[in-house]
Amino acid sequence: MPGVKEEIIRMISFLPEDVTVDDVMAELYFKMQVDAGIKELDEGKGVAHEDVKKKMSRWLSR
Repeated sequence: MPGVKEEIIRMISFLPEDVTVDDVMAELYFKMQVDAGIKELDEGKGVAHEDVKKKMSRWLSR
């Protein structure tokens, strides 16, 4: 499994040539959030789909 540095270099290599520092930071933040979410799911900390549907229904009906 590649290390963090290698993952970041690979991710940046797929960005367009005219990428800005803000673009890179946004991609890194997005990846960090996705990775954290996947880790939570792997640890069984996720929210069941039905629970989300119930909460969304209550929020949208206000």
